[in-house]
Amino acid sequence: MALRALDNSLPIAPDKPKKLSKVTIATHKEKQQPDCSVNDENKAPLPPPSTSDACIDYIPSENIKAFPDPDIQIQGLVGGLESKDWLKVCESLNDLRRFALFHPTLLLPILEKVMLVIVKAIKNPRSALCKTSIMASSDIFQAFGEKLLDSGSFDHLLLQLLLKASQDKKFVCEEADRALKAMVEFITPLALLDKLRSYVSHSNLRVRAKAATFISNCVSKMDLDGMEEFGLVELIQTAANLLNDKLPEAREAARSIVTSLYKALTENEEQKEESWQSFCHSNLPAIHAQAMVKLISS
Repeated sequence: MALRALDNSLPIAPDKPKKLSKVTIATHKEKQQPDCSVNDENKAPLPPPSTSDACIDYIPSENIKAFPDPDIQIQGLVGGLESKDWLKVCESLNDLRRFALFHPTLLLPILEKVMLVIVKAIKNPRSALCKTSIMASSDIFQAFGEKLLDSGSFDHLLLQLLLKASQDKKFVCEEADRALKAMVEFITPLALLDKLRSYVSHSNLRVRAKAATFISNCVSKMDLDGMEEFGLVELIQTAANLLNDKLPEAREAARSIVTSLYKALTENEEQKEESWQSFCHSNLPAIHAQAMVKLISS
């Protein structure tokens, strides 16, 4: 049989594109995805993230000790307080407390800087730093008392303590309360009343109530002469306004102020109720005066 011409041969089918082998695809995917050859449940658990707050020591004032070499240590205090490392600032605040309680004279030249640092730290959102600075303020009140009133930062410090004592974070709130009590203890009532008086009209209800509480604490420590020096009329008017406050804490403070005023005013009076009634009606609107008289009679 004759051979078929070459040009009449069947066309050769073009090669189909080769598919990547499954092994190759798998290898490619392995480069993109993490190795899942070991089940998660068989892996050792990762350690929990470390919390630096656990490193902070909240040292009670009674456990603080003096420096063996305060003259050397004071040289690095301001630098530590102004550090950008908050842990270093906490450490320096604890050093500050040691100076305040045992070497206060060394702090006098830098007291204004110290006050600014404390206010700044109290504002810090990190709770550990905030609490440590509030503890430092308590020791500063104990060490310097009324000298702090000359500082331009005192009003800012007072406001921050009132704000922190009014918030919901319990361990900060309680520490701020302790600092405010130290303030009342170590600063004379008359001087402190001049600072607190403006906060009973604060827009924040809780700040107003806290201010009222510490005003009542101050008034309870005063005799009649001190009350007269501050202003008996202003005290009774403040109490009358607070008696209608929305928060029970403020109303309780108002009742305490009224009780202290009544005792001081009528101590040497034979007709105590008549004297008190006359004082209230002379200085208050009738409806408020009646409330004051009723509060005492009850």
